[in-house]
Amino acid sequence: MIAELGNFALIAALMAALWQAVFPLIGAVRQDHAVGAGSTNSALAQLALIAFAFGCLTIVFAQSDFSVVNVVQNSHSAKPFIYKLTGVWGNHEGSMLLWVLILAAFGAAVAMTRDGSLKFITLAAQGAIAAAFIAFVLFTSNPFERMLPAAADGMDLNPLLQDPGLIIHPPFLYLGYVGYSVTFAFAIAGLIRGRIDAEWARAVRPFALAAWIFLTIGIAIGSWWAYYELGWGGFWAWDPVENASFMPWLAGTAFLHSVRVVEKRGALKVWTVLLAILAFSLSLVGTFLVRSGILTSVHAFAVDPERGLFILGILALAIGGALTLFAVRAGKLQAEGAFQPASREGALIVNNVLLVTMTATVFIGTFYPLFVDVLTGERLTVGAPYFNAVFAPLTILLLFAMAPGAVLAWKKGRLGDAFKQATPAAGAAIVVIIIALWMTWPKSAAAACAAGLAVWAGGGALIEFARRIKLFSAPRGSLAHIVGLPRSFIGMTIAHVGIAIVVVGAMGAGVWRTESVRLMNIGDVISVSGYEATLSSVNELQGPNFVSETAIFTLARNGRQLAPIVAERRYYPVRQMQTTEAAIRTTLFGDFYLSVGERQTNAGWAVKAWYNPLVFWLWFGAGLLAMGGLVAALPAPVRKRSSADATEGVPA
Repeated sequence: MIAELGNFALIAALMAALWQAVFPLIGAVRQDHAVGAGSTNSALAQLALIAFAFGCLTIVFAQSDFSVVNVVQNSHSAKPFIYKLTGVWGNHEGSMLLWVLILAAFGAAVAMTRDGSLKFITLAAQGAIAAAFIAFVLFTSNPFERMLPAAADGMDLNPLLQDPGLIIHPPFLYLGYVGYSVTFAFAIAGLIRGRIDAEWARAVRPFALAAWIFLTIGIAIGSWWAYYELGWGGFWAWDPVENASFMPWLAGTAFLHSVRVVEKRGALKVWTVLLAILAFSLSLVGTFLVRSGILTSVHAFAVDPERGLFILGILALAIGGALTLFAVRAGKLQAEGAFQPASREGALIVNNVLLVTMTATVFIGTFYPLFVDVLTGERLTVGAPYFNAVFAPLTILLLFAMAPGAVLAWKKGRLGDAFKQATPAAGAAIVVIIIALWMTWPKSAAAACAAGLAVWAGGGALIEFARRIKLFSAPRGSLAHIVGLPRSFIGMTIAHVGIAIVVVGAMGAGVWRTESVRLMNIGDVISVSGYEATLSSVNELQGPNFVSETAIFTLARNGRQLAPIVAERRYYPVRQMQTTEAAIRTTLFGDFYLSVGERQTNAGWAVKAWYNPLVFWLWFGAGLLAMGGLVAALPAPVRKRSSADATEGVPA
């Protein structure tokens, strides 16, 4: 009965989404606010209905109702309860229900904004997207499908997903993906109205920031999850589905910078709308990659071509329709503000060009093998060497442009003065390059230069921050000046420093790492970068739905004893799969990372150990990125008017 109630709620939600897709347009055309206002109720009703359906699915998973096909395929009576709950979205059908729930939540957030034609048309676009995806869930991916007679037990959840990472990674990733549907809908509304202005930018910017923050957190958590769970010592593999989340992040980053120019100067309107379309289009492309069956990946959910064709149809209609509308209406968007090439606006254009070019390189590397496979049947692999070769130079250019871009004035600036102001950052960068070369030689000198450029980029933002708060000219007034700074500027400073720290962390863990591999028996020692791990014991333990082989290592560094570490291999008999639980000792300066493989006959266990310098800074920097976005999204403080303000302009 619970499954049937959930299914009925989804059908009702589809009706609400169709209503929302049609009537706001009628209200906008007729200038009838009463008709348009009905879309607010339909958006809220849609959210309530999908939330109810999601609750029903959660209940059948919690109860291990093995008369529901989805529960049978993705759960087991012995599975820990927490993973019964997270298993709700640890599969294709449930994750799509989470997708439409988040979509409905964003639609409801738009519905709560101030009435007007912009809101009504945006809601209509959101309703059309929601209707398409709810139909996809109902007709090709129904999570409430029954199995009669009921199964005796389930097939268990993929062991790789039985991890705390599943609790937070997919929801945050979907919040980012789906959040760009709002910027897309606002772009459609702006094109239909023929007006993109500061009001439009102020309306769309909070949603763009929210999507960007969530996607940043989702990607960071995903890389951390892969780092500690897969036992490979890395954090990013340029997997096609990793790339699918990275591309909308890059486009969304460009959009955030571009929409600021629209808000401040009324310029870059056409380009900003195109970026809004691009960011959500790439989110849809990511959804297609994961669920079309064209990829075999730890991220891939579905292998049913019918589902892939349905999503491809949604993708074609959304992107094709949006680009057609763009071609017809973009000419009506007239730029207002003029600016010199050497200005903050000019720097943001350089930023946008580089970010979009980076997106294109990732897109080509991700899809070229798929296109070749479809056209010729030949299987190609494009891996890290390609991405490192084409992406790294663009990243270097972006880092180089960030410092002068942060200190240039709006509208008209002086490039020479900007570089002069950034001189302290250049000095710090040179010091970092020298130190990095000294400590890591003969490893990559390019990595040392990249770390220096990261300091240059972050230093430029800090220099402008110090100038704005008059750090060196008003020692007693610095704090007061911080309070008065625009939230967007403070957020930008934090985010730019975060990017610099991410780059340094990536160089440490990706280039400066060292590793050691050997077969070990009890009492043997493996050494790497001053760490010595001695295999003390290997024990077999019985988990709730797995058997664990647990290896305990005593750890020392430079002769000093440290706390023991534990590495694990788990075997899940229902799925007949193994997982690796790495042993990691984390410090600010680097991680000692160890994983244990299978025992070789008469030779011992295969053990790999890595030392990953500065890897902690990778995720700390990502946290600063998200924090910067959050600060930028905060409302500006209400400024109290002084008596002088109150009498300003009043005739004597």
